[in-house]
Amino acid sequence: MNKVMMVTGAGRGIGAQIALLAGKSGYDVGVNYQHSKEAALEIVKQIQACGSRAVAIQGNAGNTDDVTRMFKELDEKLGSLDVLVNNAGILASYRVDELDVENLIKTFEANVFSAFYCSREAVRRMSTAHGGRGGIIINMSSVAARMAAVAGGTVYCASKGAMDAFNHSLAKEVALEGIRVNAVRPGLIDTEIHAPRGGLEKMHELAKTGVPMGRTGSPEEVAKAVLWLASDDSSYTHGSVLDVAGGR
Repeated sequence: MNKVMMVTGAGRGIGAQIALLAGKSGYDVGVNYQHSKEAALEIVKQIQACGSRAVAIQGNAGNTDDVTRMFKELDEKLGSLDVLVNNAGILASYRVDELDVENLIKTFEANVFSAFYCSREAVRRMSTAHGGRGGIIINMSSVAARMAAVAGGTVYCASKGAMDAFNHSLAKEVALEGIRVNAVRPGLIDTEIHAPRGGLEKMHELAKTGVPMGRTGSPEEVAKAVLWLASDDSSYTHGSVLDVAGGR
């Protein structure tokens, strides 16, 4: 019987590639999306073509009520959760002196609160303290957590710094309850999330001088790192943050 993985923000970009690779690797996959319904349904179709089960689950991962419903739907349609990938997030781009409270809250809801809400549901299902069989939680951070950002990136950097701290603390919290917790920090990756900062062309130019390997990464390269952390090959890796950033 296949293991079950939930990937938040899986309708596009890195999340979509994680979901696809998981399906190809023998996982049944919950493909969470907020707005990208058609894209999520296409991901589901491709996973099913690989012989794995998949279901598109609509919901805002930054909303606690939506998250509760999302995981109940996963339980009903795919069964017991084995792996959670907290991938949902947005790229905020505005200076501190230009932000308002609504934008600040929106960014942290998407990038940080979502991980808390979804991990709450995962721990309740996975933890041996709750009668679970254990599991794996993988958090999506960013190299922005440890690098000074270009103008307009302060809020995003702060949210990803919070993710690093959350990852480390949660790992210690559930270490003896059968749950492994790790994070991935992507660098400049070819996805549409970079549109607010000039799109892929500008990112490729930045990579030529700002990335030691001289190029951007692909969503597939990030997905492979996530699947390794989800596998038994990383059985003694816990509380770690894996950079997938070309040396940046």
